[in-house]
Amino acid sequence: MSITVFGSVNLDLTVSVDHMPEPGVTSHATGFLKGLGGKGANQAVAATRLACCPVRFVAAIGADAFGASLRSSLEGLGVDTDHLVTMPDHDSGMALIHVDATSQNTITVVGGANMAWSADGPDADCFEGSKVALFQLETPQNATIAAMRKARAAGATVILDPAPIAATGMDALLAEADIITPNETEAAGLSGKLPATFDEALDVARSLCARGPSTVIVKLGAKGLAYACKDGRSGKLEPFKVNAIDTVAAGDSFNGGLAAALAEGMELESALRFASAAGALATTKKGASEAVPDRADVDALILKA
Repeated sequence: MSITVFGSVNLDLTVSVDHMPEPGVTSHATGFLKGLGGKGANQAVAATRLACCPVRFVAAIGADAFGASLRSSLEGLGVDTDHLVTMPDHDSGMALIHVDATSQNTITVVGGANMAWSADGPDADCFEGSKVALFQLETPQNATIAAMRKARAAGATVILDPAPIAATGMDALLAEADIITPNETEAAGLSGKLPATFDEALDVARSLCARGPSTVIVKLGAKGLAYACKDGRSGKLEPFKVNAIDTVAAGDSFNGGLAAALAEGMELESALRFASAAGALATTKKGASEAVPDRADVDALILKA
């Protein structure tokens, strides 16, 4: 059995700033980092580092120098690139990231080749033998829905990270997902209510279960998470205590860790604890894929807590 990730791969250009830029204001950065990014790539790296089974990454790059560099970076991190497609008429994706002194971030994505998939999405054989399949929303919506259907037909548990939240079409995506993992902002976009407490997050999770997914996990950042399932199970998880300096890769490390844990057969609560530890550790390093923790560090944090 394996894990398949369908999603985006970008060149990330990250600048550190004291304060987020305001309109019309030019300011100096306090640092700069160039590296591999994209929600799909980050989650593929996380799953590769954390899982005890093969991980395949299905994504698109441009026929440009950035594309060659992205392929090389993925391979250097041990990610299987056999299903990496080159889109000859498109540039590779990019992300422009600001991280402020409080570790909060804003991200502007240039989709490029990531948005060049046809409505049919990737070939069905990408999902053969997959126990878990991971998806995000930095690829065309119709291609993502088609890919989710192919993953489900192959018998995979389908996890959707509904980010960045789309203005329309979310019900069609939720209908194809077994598990969704929104943060507070995405949960608000899906439900119309911003959850500020565990109880509010549980209410939102239960309401979203009624729209398709069997499990909804609402990530509350430094406050932890809340989850609800169609079978009536629900609960909350307090966060792991770490020294956070950069939150860019936290959500992607969480999802990669969740996929790894479920692929190994962990029960939901144990899988959530494992995923939460992975997400917490990702905040202790700068960058996106560069910040993804390895299995030994995650296991150690869980034992320590």
